[in-house]
Amino acid sequence: MEFRIYNNDEGKINDETKEKVIDFLFRHLEQYGDEKSAIEKAIDYANSTDEGKGGYVLVGLVDNEIVGTVVVNETGMSDYIPENILVYIAVDPEKRGNGYGEKLIRRAIDLADGDVALHVEESNPAIKLYEKIGFTNPYLEMRYRK
Repeated sequence: MEFRIYNNDEGKINDETKEKVIDFLFRHLEQYGDEKSAIEKAIDYANSTDEGKGGYVLVGLVDNEIVGTVVVNETGMSDYIPENILVYIAVDPEKRGNGYGEKLIRRAIDLADGDVALHVEESNPAIKLYEKIGFTNPYLEMRYRK
């Protein structure tokens, strides 16, 4: 698998690639996904030069075809909240079982400066992969929605 990295160091994501990544994530996140507008916000945040923002978009390609992608946002914090949050990861369902998800996560972790957090629903079968890689669940997250 070949990786393409889009960030402020490697080069920002262009509009055409951004649309492909948004469409890919929207399609392949399935029931764990968000609306395209939310996905676009996360990508724009990752490629922002604004103070306190940043991150990267990682695209995995096989034969020039997207097989998976990851979006990581920097939190601008450390010590009490991880410096990075893995916002989205998806692999094409037809390509699953080939190790692409693991390769994407490991590469995303390598690129991160600091710790990485992710949110995952209990029913998501990918939780086994995250645990295999070394993610742990030290907290129960609670949310208040207004």
